[in-house]
Amino acid sequence: MRWLTTALTAVAAVAAQAQPAGPWRFEPPVDADGALSARWRVVGLPQQKPPLTAYAAARVDGRAALRLEARASYGNFVLDAAGQPAPRRLSWDWRLDQPNPAADLRVKPGDDTAARVCLAFQLPLERVPFVERQLLRLARGKTGEMLPAATLCWVWGTVEPRDAVVDNPYSRRVRYIVLRTQADGSGRWLEESRDVAADWRRAFGDEAPEPPPLAAVIIAADADNTGATSIAHVTGLMLEP
Repeated sequence: MRWLTTALTAVAAVAAQAQPAGPWRFEPPVDADGALSARWRVVGLPQQKPPLTAYAAARVDGRAALRLEARASYGNFVLDAAGQPAPRRLSWDWRLDQPNPAADLRVKPGDDTAARVCLAFQLPLERVPFVERQLLRLARGKTGEMLPAATLCWVWGTVEPRDAVVDNPYSRRVRYIVLRTQADGSGRWLEESRDVAADWRRAFGDEAPEPPPLAAVIIAADADNTGATSIAHVTGLMLEP
């Protein structure tokens, strides 16, 4: 069941851990003082063989940022958001410092990203197509976790067409929207601001007209399929209610 090497297992692992008491609030992965938030966690897979992707606080061009360094690695930086309403907009800045030219999200051997920002959703199981529903039930039973039924990722791709919606080659439970490609170059900050409902309808509108509640917020990079290296930075992540 190779498709579990997506955000699904990582989200469930984080959501299962105890969370601080009190009302939920969004917290960026790196604060203004340049410290990593204790509410975000690096999560890999059970019995994972590749090393974990490295996430660290950094200061780039005077900005506090999250550094994503993937070296033939896998792992997600995750904030539990179980049951929270989907945000109206999602915005952030990012920059690519070392691309992974071997990546290609359309095929299994190239299913790596130098940077992606994702929202995992608690899509009701009855909304999932029959065959995928059975696979998800099997996966939930095997892991003992309530794996999310839908994860939408905005990615810095490589050779894919910009603005394309790409199904994860291992499972349609994860779908990508390609915002940037290798044509955007590297070493400069680029701004993103996304209408979450509009992008949800583009990617998952065949299953639900409006985004369901969240399961988690994810920032990630991986290079376990290509065995390559990539470095990127993300800052200014904001969820607008």
